[in-house]
Amino acid sequence: MNQHDLSDLRAEFDKFVKERCPTDPENLQEQNSDASDKEDEESVPQFVETLTNKLLAPAISGVYLSRLDIKRIAEAIDESLPIKERIKMIRALFRHTNTKQYLEDAFGEINKHINGRILIYQELGEAFPASKTIFDEHSNKARKIMKIFEHIIEDFEEIEPSEDPLFV
Repeated sequence: MNQHDLSDLRAEFDKFVKERCPTDPENLQEQNSDASDKEDEESVPQFVETLTNKLLAPAISGVYLSRLDIKRIAEAIDESLPIKERIKMIRALFRHTNTKQYLEDAFGEINKHINGRILIYQELGEAFPASKTIFDEHSNKARKIMKIFEHIIEDFEEIEPSEDPLFV
């Protein structure tokens, strides 16, 4: 390879980095459109914080839900979510929850995804018997997280949109 070609390539790369990769912290905020979304600052129901802590941590839930999985869950219940960080997507999914039916639908779709992972774990446990205990442990964690969904639905109090929020 010619030395002149490498210097041209280096100049193009430096130009790209200068234009597309800001190193100034002040410009970094405006470059990351996901960072300052006003909608992300809105309040969410109390259960969402617990849900995100447990559901999105594979060490606790036994499964990993990707951003694409969360997007598919939202589409299955006729919601539209932009792809962002997983926590922000879960918060957006449950931000305007006001009926138990919505929760049942959302958790039903999440359960479908989790059950799919459990089936994969079972297949892997059969294919690799020495690792079966590890896959069984993940399956048990996933089943426990699904029970949490049932408790959230039971404890949820519906909010009627016609009620006056200032009326006590």
